[in-house]
Amino acid sequence: MEKFSRTEKLIGKENILKLQNTSVIIFGAGAVGSFAAEALVRSGIGKLTIVDFDVISESNINRQLFALSSTIGLKKTDVAVSRLKDINKDCEINKKDIFVNTDTIPEILSEKPDIILDAIDSVGPKIELLAYAVQNNIPIFSSMGAARRTNPMLVKTGDLFLTANCPLARLMRKALRKRGITNGITCVYSEELPVRPPKGELDEDLTASGHSQKVLGSLPTVTGIFGLMLADAAIKYIIGSISQDI
Repeated sequence: MEKFSRTEKLIGKENILKLQNTSVIIFGAGAVGSFAAEALVRSGIGKLTIVDFDVISESNINRQLFALSSTIGLKKTDVAVSRLKDINKDCEINKKDIFVNTDTIPEILSEKPDIILDAIDSVGPKIELLAYAVQNNIPIFSSMGAARRTNPMLVKTGDLFLTANCPLARLMRKALRKRGITNGITCVYSEELPVRPPKGELDEDLTASGHSQKVLGSLPTVTGIFGLMLADAAIKYIIGSISQDI
């Protein structure tokens, strides 16, 4: 197809077919997840499912692809499906407006995807998802903390259990080790120490699910890189390494 001709020139027709025959599910359609989803669809992924329970707010506009002045108040999943289908109508795109927790994860993953991308920013659901994926042998690529970072050059991909300077990754490791999980998770993380917010600037807000959540400062130049690198890790996993021969 003409829309993927430039990609095919780089990775070859065989790898394009691999992407078209792969199903991916993304948990979270926000700052990281929106960039990951769009990168996958533009790369020719065959089936994509978006999981998110939230609606778009004006404060999302600084960093989320699905957040526009015209989409404020709409469900993120509805906007995601509309935008992504407009990019690639041949991609099968589904949505699940479900809050992620211990009870709903098995239901969400009942049709076992080939790959899971985790762009959840809530600690509890994130732990449950990572544990479930490892225990059920589903490849998962996870985003660690992108907020309070300013240097996109320090964003890396690596083993969750070998990361540094990421408080969220530290929490994940501690919780997962209690479940006997010590490897098997590739993540995107930043080696940059989190920037301390100005005094009095750290507050809380309610999500669409009614849960309280800390509001952390973030830049689109960093959160977007997280999402693109998350998609890149998945793509490289699907097609294998790309030849460096010229």
